[in-house]
Amino acid sequence: MGGADFVHLHVHSCFSFLDGASFPEALVQRAAEMGMAALALTDHSNVSGAPRFYRAAAQAGIKPIQGAEVVLEGGYHLTLLATGPQGYANLCRLLTRAHLSHPRGHPRCSWSDLEEHREGLIALSGCRKGEVPSLILERKYAAAREAALRYKSLWRNFFYLELQDTLLPGNRALNRALVELGETLEIPLVATNNVHYVQKGNFPVHDILTCIRLGITLEEVHPHRALNDENYLKSSGEMAELFSFCPQALQNTLRIAAICRPVFDEGRGLLPRFPLPAGRSAEAFLRELVYRGAAERYPRLTPEIEERLQKELGVISRLGFADYFLITWDIVNYARSQGIRCAGRGSAGASAVAYCLGLTEVDPISRSLAFERFMSLERAEKPDIDIDFDSRHRDLVAAYVYRKYGEEHVAAVATYVTYRARSAVRDVGKVFGYPPEEIDALAKTIPYIPADQILPALDRFPELRRGPWKEEKYRRLFHFCGRLAGLPRHLGTHLGGLVVAGRPVADISPLQLAAKRVKICQLDRDDVEDIGLVKIDLLSLKALTVLEEAYREISKSEPGFAYEKIPLDDRATYRLLNAGRTVGVFQLESPAQRSLQTRLKAEDIEDVVASLALIRPGPIKGNMVEPFIARRQGLEPISYLHPSLQPVLEKTYGVVLFQEQVIAIASEVAGFTPGEADRLRRLMTHGRSLQEMREIGEEFVRQAVAKGIEEKTARDIFSCLEGYASYGFCEAHAAAFATTAYWTAYLSAHYPAYFFASLLNCQPMGYYSPATLANEARTRGIKFLPPDVNLSGDRFTVEGDKAIRIPLSRVKGMRKETLARILEARRAAPFSSLPDFYHRTRTERDTLENLILCGAFDTLHPNRKALLAWLPEIARDSSPQITLNLGPPPDTADFPPEEKHLLEYEVLGLEIDKHFMGFWRARLSAEGYIPVGEALKTTHGRWVKVAGWPVRPHRPPTRSGKTVVFFSLEDETGLLDVTVFEDIYHKYGHLLFRPETVPLKVAGIIQRKGAGVTLVAREIFPCG
Repeated sequence: MGGADFVHLHVHSCFSFLDGASFPEALVQRAAEMGMAALALTDHSNVSGAPRFYRAAAQAGIKPIQGAEVVLEGGYHLTLLATGPQGYANLCRLLTRAHLSHPRGHPRCSWSDLEEHREGLIALSGCRKGEVPSLILERKYAAAREAALRYKSLWRNFFYLELQDTLLPGNRALNRALVELGETLEIPLVATNNVHYVQKGNFPVHDILTCIRLGITLEEVHPHRALNDENYLKSSGEMAELFSFCPQALQNTLRIAAICRPVFDEGRGLLPRFPLPAGRSAEAFLRELVYRGAAERYPRLTPEIEERLQKELGVISRLGFADYFLITWDIVNYARSQGIRCAGRGSAGASAVAYCLGLTEVDPISRSLAFERFMSLERAEKPDIDIDFDSRHRDLVAAYVYRKYGEEHVAAVATYVTYRARSAVRDVGKVFGYPPEEIDALAKTIPYIPADQILPALDRFPELRRGPWKEEKYRRLFHFCGRLAGLPRHLGTHLGGLVVAGRPVADISPLQLAAKRVKICQLDRDDVEDIGLVKIDLLSLKALTVLEEAYREISKSEPGFAYEKIPLDDRATYRLLNAGRTVGVFQLESPAQRSLQTRLKAEDIEDVVASLALIRPGPIKGNMVEPFIARRQGLEPISYLHPSLQPVLEKTYGVVLFQEQVIAIASEVAGFTPGEADRLRRLMTHGRSLQEMREIGEEFVRQAVAKGIEEKTARDIFSCLEGYASYGFCEAHAAAFATTAYWTAYLSAHYPAYFFASLLNCQPMGYYSPATLANEARTRGIKFLPPDVNLSGDRFTVEGDKAIRIPLSRVKGMRKETLARILEARRAAPFSSLPDFYHRTRTERDTLENLILCGAFDTLHPNRKALLAWLPEIARDSSPQITLNLGPPPDTADFPPEEKHLLEYEVLGLEIDKHFMGFWRARLSAEGYIPVGEALKTTHGRWVKVAGWPVRPHRPPTRSGKTVVFFSLEDETGLLDVTVFEDIYHKYGHLLFRPETVPLKVAGIIQRKGAGVTLVAREIFPCG
């Protein structure tokens, strides 16, 4: 029997989430290798794997058949196959109803749902959990007959009895009964194998996934665990041998495959129509809005601006995306009408239309940004406009979209949460029966790496070499973790993506409930676009929240304050940047950025744009940072391979820093059309085919020579582009973020107390912990005031110009309801004592203790230890009158200062008036350790010893491929950046990457580059 004589119609991929061990691509590849003409995908209650399945099938040249295995309300399984777009839409509606009408994780289809959505679907009776097979196995033959007739009456000739033989006990008797039933009731038969993995060798992985799903160990028996390794993608010959007794069941797989057609009807009616004024087309209304905006953006509409707008509007119209721009404009317009701060980002900054609509603040004409970086006729891809919103109000904007276009037409985009090293260790470790504390310790020790990189990491990372992790039992664990690498575990929710469709989303992708009862489609951001849906990214950006919160507070004393009025050449702001004092500054706060700022010596907003592009993995690996700085400082000559490059590269000192420069050079030097130039950019920045690169390179040289450039020079230019472009950054994106970065730097320079208070109110965000932010604020002369039951609220607040009051919400264990009771009681009258506070608020005992420990009652009674001892007596009687009879707090000595400090930190997660290292300063000084502040002033090349808390140790990719660790050392005087090269890392890495952070002593050599200071570590020891 040849491969084309059979089609697998019951197949599960890894998108059956913990019940499939192979990717759709692997299943398709194996089917193609065996000569099969078609293959079905029938994952459990979802179609998440469908786009990948279709792409793989198209590449392999086999027909994809889309289906799903659904669960009915009685718990029975049923296999459904879509015969075309109508059947697929009905399948999506069925799955949506199943997910939304039943508890999360247990979707069920009702019989009425099947009746309503049966059109275009073929039904197979299912595996042993199907209703008909289950009843036969239970020897309820009359009930099985009745059930089969019910399905037949619903689907008529499109219902098949499914024969399977995975060599389980009772299978052959079951198949005989099904054949007999089929003959009696004239129901056709079909052979399947209930595939869950590609080949036998995948069975152990499937078994582990099953145990994870069931919450059991490998030692436990469970009826839902497979008994053998027979559920693989068998060849036609193997299936023919198994079902030689029923050849028509094999032939029917071909008949079903012949009926089924591709299900995706891309692009038809998927984008909604924007509600337009009477008599206007979308294109005309968009043009009107754009020219209205252009009149506000530009003092005069020059021929250059007019030509650019006409060109962009023409492309948008021809590609059919006028409605998309109007929808996005309307969303932004709504947000601003509600006082919600927002800003566009990404490649949309290359669009003058987007700029005139107010979607971005980047003028692409003045920046000479090619529109083709965003959209082009040659690429004909959907535009991608990302809009950031104040994180507090993003959901309000999303709610507006739901109201405007209807709940049925909008859904959140999913993400596939896949296995990486830590999650794999936790799940597989439980299945192997390892103690929870052992699994936890191991998971916390392993770096954030792919699951299949754990075994190589045992030799690479010193923190792993010191444990027992090389023992055979762990090597077995890591082996199976590696086999789970990249497999999806469950669906998550994309941080901001929404699909807005012209017809109900549930016709295109099933919907299900995620956290907060958000409806998500079952496809991720790439897959929704692949099938023709349009995604709109409404993103939460806490930096905008910081700006808005600071603005509201500053405006109380300075009514005219506005970010738009801030000069972009403010000297104080650039002094702050040049000094590297950028902790908390949006996008400029990492150690690498702080170091860059001290060397770059930014003078204008263009330098900020360059900063954002330089400190990225690509430019660092591409060795672009050092030449850029050296040329800017005049330490290295600026040269160009040809004079025609100077206008394009002058602003980046001859370095190809931005992707847009590739487009400009290809157009200028080789006469490429903008679309052709963008194709070159995409080939260089994404996965490249050597053949394509060779062909486009020859075309580049040929056209450059035709324009009068020598062949050798043309080849050198192309080689230069090829070397740099893969590391380039999107200038439009950098420019969009630069304004926000500059504004936050301005706040830090001019309003530091408001800036740090707003930052602390928006945690978690950014690079540093609240403790580090508070310490940085203290080094800037800002005082922190302890929580106070009579003065603190629910947010950090500024008192005077140089003090920040810590809120009660910061206290460990403080519940929202408790805080609301406290604030309500305080509005009536201030609290006079601890007993008064307790009887008026009924605060929980653990929270009350924490309030005492962090000093929230210090203004009422300064002895915290005495108040703790007093608590049992206060809480003994529920009557408020007890306060009249209470004696004073016990006469006991308070906690010593160091213990009080540690307790404050434990309760608040930050230090109030002093850094912990300050308590050790005398002893450290005696041992020769100097404060960070002194080390920062030390001359180049000097040996120093410094102690402090390690902050954010990390191992970024390096150009050499060697491991280099960077972290900051924090003490009461500030932050010192530390570099640990590979040889030193192998000696001391176990101290840097560990579950519990401890203060460290670091000795090494001071390295100065300009105003930047780094300690190159030679020795590292724990404090103590």
